[in-house]
Amino acid sequence: MPGTRKDSSFEIVAREDFSDVTFLLEIRHPLMAKAAQSGQFVIVMSHAEGERIPLTLADFDRGKGTITLVVQAVGKTTREMQQTCQVGASLHALVGPMGVPSRASGAKKVVCVGGGLGVAPVFPQARGFKEAGAYVIGVIGFRTWKLIFWEDRFRSCCDELILCTDDGSVGVKGPVTEGVKRAIAAHPDIGEIVAIGPPVMMKACAEATRPHNIRTVVSLNPVMVDGTGMCGGCRVRVGGQVKFACVDGPDFDGHQVDFEDLTTRLKRFAAEEKSALDRWSESCRMKIPPERAVEEALALPDPFEEVAGG
Repeated sequence: MPGTRKDSSFEIVAREDFSDVTFLLEIRHPLMAKAAQSGQFVIVMSHAEGERIPLTLADFDRGKGTITLVVQAVGKTTREMQQTCQVGASLHALVGPMGVPSRASGAKKVVCVGGGLGVAPVFPQARGFKEAGAYVIGVIGFRTWKLIFWEDRFRSCCDELILCTDDGSVGVKGPVTEGVKRAIAAHPDIGEIVAIGPPVMMKACAEATRPHNIRTVVSLNPVMVDGTGMCGGCRVRVGGQVKFACVDGPDFDGHQVDFEDLTTRLKRFAAEEKSALDRWSESCRMKIPPERAVEEALALPDPFEEVAGG
């Protein structure tokens, strides 16, 4: 794999916390930064006994030799990473870039939609469209103004930016589909829409564009094990056919994706994942004062729901 290294040392050179559960990691890896393209993902192991998890590339800087990941701490592994992945620490393993890069469609006017954590991986796509000469409309959504991140990055590469918040604290009140509808009403010549976020959000965007026959691309992130198409764990149904998100995607035609099947598959290991999180949380609470243990237990989000910040 192009992203492996014998010394298993992938240094974290920067970190930024966007909310109580969402954080950014910038990791030094010159070879991967050189090879990375928008739409691709990596598989990460934080330590030698850790779980292998797929994370979409949120950014890459070929000059600095770094890649950027934005992580949401909702399960055992990501909660653990939130504690241990600090500047100066290193990841045990980092494999990639994987997946099919986002294809340039040649559309002259595009809408790039990101909901919550999906804001991060849609950014390099928006930047790529702009570099290709397209008129780019960004639509990004959060639950409230306190969770907003990367607004400045999107303004730097978007000709228009529509900001949505569920509570109406900033911009348009409502989900990102409200922003999509406004963009379509103002621009009948939109050639393509890219939407990244929770499955329910991507499905809603696909349904909003279907009556207008606008090409809609979504990025799927089902349960994944090896990332090479061998295990079959990441299979999804697209246009009535079985596809593997790791080698056929992660980008697919949103109008063809079976979102009901995807949602069912995402919940397939819910009991096992909750059990792992509970065991890890109990171990952590044994190492901290009782009063803090109670606070952290109450603060644990449900790993199978969309939480604050994504």
